[in-house]
Parts: sequence; C-alpha cells; structure tokens
Amino acid sequence: MTSNPEANGAATNSVTSTQSGFELVAIRLPVVLTFAGLIAGLALGVLFSGVSLPEKALQAVSLVGTLWLRALQMTIIPLVAALLVLGLSQMVQAARAGAAARRFLALVFAVLIAGGMFTAAILPWLLTVIPIPESASGFLAAAPGEAQEVPDILDFLASLIAPNIIAAAAETSMLPLTIFFALFAVAITRLPKEQEDRMLGFFHALANVMLQIIGWVLWLAPIGVLALAFGVGLRSGGGAFAALAHYIFVVSAMGGFTLVLAYGVAWALGGINPARFAVAMLPAQAVAVSTQSSLASLPAMLDSAGRLNLRSTTSEFVLPLAVAIFRATSPAMNMAVALYVAALAGIEVTPALAFAGILVALIISVGSVSLPGSISFVVSIGPIALAMGIPIEPLVLLVAVEMIPDIMRTLANVTMNVAVVSAVDRTET
Repeated sequence: MTSNPEANGAATNSVTSTQSGFELVAIRLPVVLTFAGLIAGLALGVLFSGVSLPEKALQAVSLVGTLWLRALQMTIIPLVAALLVLGLSQMVQAARAGAAARRFLALVFAVLIAGGMFTAAILPWLLTVIPIPESASGFLAAAPGEAQEVPDILDFLASLIAPNIIAAAAETSMLPLTIFFALFAVAITRLPKEQEDRMLGFFHALANVMLQIIGWVLWLAPIGVLALAFGVGLRSGGGAFAALAHYIFVVSAMGGFTLVLAYGVAWALGGINPARFAVAMLPAQAVAVSTQSSLASLPAMLDSAGRLNLRSTTSEFVLPLAVAIFRATSPAMNMAVALYVAALAGIEVTPALAFAGILVALIISVGSVSLPGSISFVVSIGPIALAMGIPIEPLVLLVAVEMIPDIMRTLANVTMNVAVVSAVDRTET
C-alpha cells in the first residue's frame, strides 16, 4: 500500500476509541420489550375500540405517551451536535491517513449519495404500486404535534444559513443546524492540537451524557410505546398490524438496493465475480444477521476478505475504519422512513425537500454509526424529518419495529464494507 501504515493505525484507533465510548451507553436496551409493548398496545386498542372509555382515562394514557415522546425529543439537538462534531472530525483525521483512506472516503460518499437518491426517486413510485394501507393514518395521531409547513424553493434556500444558531435550535431547524455543526467540526480540526483535543473532549463528554439520558428514556420505551400504540389501535383497529408490515417491507426494500449495489461495487470496482463474492460473503452475512452488529461481524468480514484474496494490509486498515464511520444503508433507509411518514401525512416532497433530506441524511450518517440501533433510529431520522417539515411523532412507534429492518441494515452494511475493501485493494495494485 502507498499509505503510511503507522498513520493508518493511528487514524483507525482514534476512530474506534470514540466508538467504544459510545457503545458503553445503553448497550442492553429493551428492544424485545419495546416491540412487545407495541404489539400489546395495538392489541389492547383494538380490543377496546368498540368500548366507550372514560375521557379522563384516555387523556391519562395519552399523557404518558406524550411525556415519553418529549423526553426523547429533548435530547436530539445536543446529541446530534456532539455526534456530528465527533464523526466529521474523525472523518477528517481518516482523510489525513493516506491515499487509501481518501479513496475509501470517496467511495463512502458515493455509496451514501447513491442510496439517498435511489430512495428519493423510487420510494414514491413504490408507494403508488403498493399503496400504504388506509389504517396506517392512525399513526399520525400517535401524539400531538404542530402542523409542519412545506417551504417553497426560495424559503428553502434562505433557510440553509441561520442568522442566529440559538434561535435555530429553539425552532428545531435541523438543516441550518446540521450545516453549522458540520462547519464547526471541520474548523475544530484546524485548531492547534491541544485546543482540538480539548474541544473534542468536551463534545465526547456531551455525547456520552446525552446518550446516558436517552438510554434512560429508552428503558421506559415499553411503557411509552404501549401508551401511544393503544391510541393507534383505538383509531385504526386491526389494520394497524397490516400497516406495520407494509412499512417494514417498504423500508427494507430500500436497504435491499444497497445490498445489491455492494455486489456491483465488488464486480465493477473490485474486479470480483458476483458469484465468487457471494460465496465468500456467506459467513460474514450469517454473523451479521444473527448479531445485527457490524462491529461483531468484523472478524467474519476479515475472514471473507481473506477468502477473496484481498491483501491483509488493506482489509485490516479499511474494515475497522468502515465499521467506525460508514453505515452504507443510512441515507437509503432513513430517507425511506421519512418519506413514508411524509406520504402518511400527505406532504408533497418537492425536489428541494428531497435535497434537504439527502443532505442531512448524508451528514448525520457520519455521526450515528457507532450507536445501538434504537438510538441511531431516533438520532438519524428525527433530524431528516425535521429538515423536511415532516411530523416526527410516528417515529416513536416505528422505532419499536426497527429490530426487523435492522437485519437488512446490518446485512447490507457488512456486505458493502467488504465490497469497498475490494475496490480500495484493487486501486493499490
């Protein structure tokens, strides 16, 4: 390889050390209990849908769900700010590691942009072919929220830069906030080393504090989701279950694009026959499906790279870096969730809104790659929805079924990681 191995190791260690700090928080979130809370809430709602319940009782149940939703929302902006600063500074450090790292980052951005554009173009068409069940409309009233306005093109362009970043945060204007903190992160990397370390240490501590709080909130997810789902069941009846199944299929299908694209990358850029690549990837894919963790799949990915005769110097540098800062499915699947909710709400997604969503999805994906799936769902998709003027209330219920689409996320991410290694390795010959 032409890059400096010592610099490579330093960059990789810097990235993965930050990742391990995040993994310490809320690593055993009650995912199964949250899913059970969703099912139980919907079932109880369906059961009592024909019964005249006291208004006070309904208000009390709604209040429980609303308070849990607000507790989740209050952590989004500070956590996103911290993760963006850390994630983008890590990416800048990686770019300094050498030519191989820069080629890797170029592929990362190409894949992320392709995924976001594919979803923005294909998902509206898919929803016309396989329409959202009418019963899904009940999810929009899962919790009270203000009506979102869809800006025109001039308003959108004006909103890219906020004259007052504090006011933008108060108004949850995610697009200007995302741009500001992206610039802030790059500026930090230009500071003297001592000042850079001090600033990154602050944001690392801020991220872990916010993750601790959101971890506590998500431990209450079974109760909050049950309360919100009860209202959905009352409004939608048994059709709510069909709506969830439809949602899971559509979002997973967008992740399937990234999975197929991985075979194309390995073939076109890595020079590896798709059949050979598929056989070599089977062990790593099995681990990915069973663990739903790219980090846990790292040893299996290294083994698959060896089966493909990729040089160990390339795979041992690129794969840990990919696990730390690359989640290939993020823009495609996160945009899919936001666009699905937009379709539920009857919001027309203009090209300007689609561009805003892809831009935020691209930047946010850098900061959320090291988080557990349920936290990543809230942190990644909430800002996209806010930037596009899409209600975020349904997200708190959809997070309960994220454990199913997350299988596709991990499967495609792991496959793409090895495909990118093959492309980088080929350019080093």
